[in-house]
Amino acid sequence: EKGNLSFVFAIVFIFLILVALYESWMIPWAIVLAVPFALLGAELGVWLRGLQNDIYFQIGIVTLVGLSAKNAILMVEFALQKIEEGHSLLQATSEGAKIRFRPIVMTSFAFIAGTIPLVICSVAGANSRHVIGTTVVSGMVTLTLIGVFFTPLFFYLLMRTKERVSQWWQQRKEA
Repeated sequence: EKGNLSFVFAIVFIFLILVALYESWMIPWAIVLAVPFALLGAELGVWLRGLQNDIYFQIGIVTLVGLSAKNAILMVEFALQKIEEGHSLLQATSEGAKIRFRPIVMTSFAFIAGTIPLVICSVAGANSRHVIGTTVVSGMVTLTLIGVFFTPLFFYLLMRTKERVSQWWQQRKEA
């Protein structure tokens, strides 16, 4: 379907912008890999409430893609700063996750609290509000509860892989 294909292109576009921003093909993966948690939560929430996948759902998905990328960028950016300051990869990842955890959780739950009225409203035309509200609330809850733990893990694993490949490549060039 063309609508789903446009979401794939949007995520590829975001990935390529992050590649240009970080001048790396590995770092953006830690950010983009947070997006499926939000999408899973959104789909699950809409399915559990018996709502439909319509334009309001798709608008909520676009919002979730942006919010999940923002949360992941905050953690990754702080970890990269710590690496530049001379911390080890594990220390930098741990510090980035610890220091950014509270602000991410606070802003995420503030967003969730602000959109709960859309989920429970009962005015005329409330179905569209139910769909978009359920999409963003369930997606953000899932992202906040799961994504904040997996984003640092993805960052660490990807950066560690990058280090090992660089070491292997350097040894190969010397041999």
